[in-house]
Formats: sequence, C-alpha cells, structure tokens
Amino acid sequence: MENDKKIPPRIDGQLRRHNILKMPQSVYGASGIIINGRRIKSCVFTTDIAIVRNCDADAVFAVYPFTPQQAISEALIRASYVPVFCGVGGGTTNGLRTVGLAKDAESQGAMGVVLNSPISNPNLLAISRVVDIPVIITVTKADTDIAARLLSGASILNVACALDTPDVVRHIRKDFPDVPIIASGGKTDESIAKTIEAGANAVTYTPPSTAELFKEMMGRYREA
Repeated sequence: MENDKKIPPRIDGQLRRHNILKMPQSVYGASGIIINGRRIKSCVFTTDIAIVRNCDADAVFAVYPFTPQQAISEALIRASYVPVFCGVGGGTTNGLRTVGLAKDAESQGAMGVVLNSPISNPNLLAISRVVDIPVIITVTKADTDIAARLLSGASILNVACALDTPDVVRHIRKDFPDVPIIASGGKTDESIAKTIEAGANAVTYTPPSTAELFKEMMGRYREA
C-alpha cells in the first residue's frame, strides 16, 4: 500500500474563504526557517493592515520607505494573526535611535527586526546585543562582506537584489551553506522557484495593492 501524504484538514470562515490573498504555490517548496519553534516559508511584504488580516503568509515583512515609527509597528503586530518582522532603520535612521527602535519592536512582540543595508557593523552589533530576537540584515549587493555581517550579530540575511537576487543567493551559498536566507522572490511561481532553487530558505512576496485587488473585485461585480 502506498504511503501517500495525508492532506491536512482545512477550516475557513464562511466569508474569508471566498476572498483571501493566497501566497503563490511555489513558496511551499522552500525549506523554511524555524524561529522559536515556528517554521517560516513565506513573508508578505506589506504594511497594509487589510492585507495583513486577509492573507495566508507565514509572517509579515513590515519594512517601509519612511522613518520607522513605534505606532506603525505596534498597529501591525496587534492586527496580525502571524508573526511580524519589523523594519527599524539602518539607512537614514541609525545609531542609538535604531537600537531604541529595535528594543521597542521586541517589547511590542515582533518576531525579528530588519535592518537596511547601509547600517554599519558596529551599529548592527549594538542592536544584536540588546535584543533576543533575530536580527535580519538586508543584502543589496553581491560584494557585501557577509562574514563581517555575521560576526556583527546578523542572524538572518535578507537578500533583495531585484532580478539578480537568485544569483546573489547562489553566490552566498558557496561560502555560507548554512546561513538562514530570506530573499525576494518576485511575483510569479517561476521567479519564486528560481530563488528557492538558488538556496533561499524563505521568500518575501510583494502582493498586489488593495486598489488592484479591489479593481478586480469590482470587475467581477460588474459582470455579475
């Protein structure tokens, strides 16, 4: 008798099951990263609370192009069903302020903090010494000194190199076969699969905007 995998039971709400943002199927091919007993394969890259509350991602990647604010991280953590990784600066926002933001994010319940690539190694080290949650360092260039980042306390790499992401992930894997890597996977199953094949353990997925999703819904309403 064949030992087929059992399909897990599924429970959905009467309303949400008809309209939930689902992660691309290819993300489930990732190994995942186990953080405090929870396996993370997919991270939705958004700060839109409506999407956060209505998607099936394993975690939220809350990084945005403004100075990090405690009110934003607190709102997202409170609203989310799943763990949240909070951006705490590293570019324009740095130094002691970044350390304080990281401590605040941890006290609010963040699963980890995300730092932008310009952050200095001493600043990165200071943050890693004051929080007891993963410190995620963003990698945007192939020539990043990964060893120095890891020695400075980074526990996870976030590779965000646009179309070059799979190549950079593959390059990192040659010298660091065991380092946990989250990487941007693009918007298609094909691009996500390439990123995972290159060595990413988990993937960030940028969802359609609320406006785009609503436009699609209105189109269905007009046709009904």
